[in-house]
Amino acid sequence: MDIQTLFGLDGKVALVTGGATGIGRMAAESLMRAGATVLIASRKGDACEAVAKELNAMGASGKVIGFAGDVGSEEGVDALVAAVKGHTDTLDILMNNAGITWGAPLGQFPYSAWSKVMDVNVAGMFDLTQKLLTMLTAGASVDDPARVINVGSVMGQREMGDGAYSYSMSKAAVHHMTKILGKELAGNAVTVNALAPGPFVSRMTAFATHDEDMRSRVGDDVPIGRVGRDEDIGGCMLFLCGRGGAYVTGAVIPVSGGINVMSGPNIFEQALH
Repeated sequence: MDIQTLFGLDGKVALVTGGATGIGRMAAESLMRAGATVLIASRKGDACEAVAKELNAMGASGKVIGFAGDVGSEEGVDALVAAVKGHTDTLDILMNNAGITWGAPLGQFPYSAWSKVMDVNVAGMFDLTQKLLTMLTAGASVDDPARVINVGSVMGQREMGDGAYSYSMSKAAVHHMTKILGKELAGNAVTVNALAPGPFVSRMTAFATHDEDMRSRVGDDVPIGRVGRDEDIGGCMLFLCGRGGAYVTGAVIPVSGGINVMSGPNIFEQALH
């Protein structure tokens, strides 16, 4: 089987939420370059339209369409579903990437930060997925299932609060949701997998990655020695969405440079040296 058959996405239609910036934009570009028509949506529809214009100017075989969409409420999800149906009758790929965070020290973390973050990162993700299921299953088959990719975080895998308590716990919920839906939807020819990224350059991480010096310092704390790059997300997306990933479901793929396997020091190290 050739590379194009394994990873090409000609004729596929994808939706990427939060697709105007960061990991969503990285994913959208990779899907477009592989031949897919990619719908990108976020709360800022003008930003999505601008990014779509930029990506389409690259001359790839796919194309990008940008519009507004908000998964922070039931009404927002319903409006997004209606917008998607205005562009396509079927959907081959859904990337649930839209997410928010909240930071405050322990002892000062507000009660309101829980519902706000969980509504977008968990409830909105679940509701959008279930309301798009009919579109996802319409063109799916055992040999070529529809794909759902949820964006979690290494902070949902490791014991990291870092002042973002509701965010970290919401991402742990995303990972568990991925496994539950992976189990329940396998018989419907839909695979459900998640990415658990470490530090990437994005609007959410701009406080720590806004220049090369900061990115270098963040990378020093990553076992592999750098922050994530566009191709790290793109490669995962092409694997999970192409024929090469058709037999994988319920997986949480760590795209974190080894942070997912970090642990404390060897407990006998000092005694032995």
